[in-house]
Amino acid sequence: MEIHIGEIYGKQTTAKFVMYNVLKISKAVVTLQNIDNPLSLFETTAQKLASSGYIRVSQTPFIDLEATTPKRRKAAKKPTRCPLTVDFLEERADSQRPAPIHQDLFA
Repeated sequence: MEIHIGEIYGKQTTAKFVMYNVLKISKAVVTLQNIDNPLSLFETTAQKLASSGYIRVSQTPFIDLEATTPKRRKAAKKPTRCPLTVDFLEERADSQRPAPIHQDLFA
């Protein structure tokens, strides 16, 4: 499983579909950040990510334009393109939250 920085992975929990942004990749460790709670970070491996039922939702990063923590925003990488640019392949702008894929499977 090949994982890249900026991709979004999701997992169905009992209550909802939770999405995570890939922040950092080192030799064997992948650092994920919860999109709904930016202070929630955890580290795992690519093998554990795949075996735990996480699926890739989007290859386009999610950039929150309504961020409330400016200190954390400075530490984040600056986007390489305008967050309002619409990606016609993903049918959303970077600042729009991705729609969960396979939503009908979890209903």
